[in-house]
Amino acid sequence: MEKKLMPNIKLYKRHIHILWWTNRWIHIKFIARELTSICVAAYSLMLLFFVKAVLKGPESYEAITSFLFHPLVITFHILLLGGLLFHSITWFNLAPKAMVIKLGDRIIPGVFIALANYLAWIAISISLFFLILIT
Repeated sequence: MEKKLMPNIKLYKRHIHILWWTNRWIHIKFIARELTSICVAAYSLMLLFFVKAVLKGPESYEAITSFLFHPLVITFHILLLGGLLFHSITWFNLAPKAMVIKLGDRIIPGVFIALANYLAWIAISISLFFLILIT
């Protein structure tokens, strides 16, 4: 019925190419950061499967550890680690824009927010390293 009322009007539909984000470096970094969240999900699933194997018993634990020491799986872990590092670094650099902290009338500079994130990351990593080393 609408077409009868306005037969000569055409709607403008802008064509957007599927690789629109490849035109600018900032868009490439954004898409890369978003895609590296798949690395986070993969490591989370791997941890859940490992915990499940530990809870099932020694045979299941031995099976999953022998699987994890396969050279292809180790290569996959190294690639995932690179993706996780990129993901973490870009998120820590983005934190000052997402988290504005005010103390009274003053705003804490973004450098301090990013630095606090990096220091917390280092402290937690060192703590986990010593925790694993002790056990």
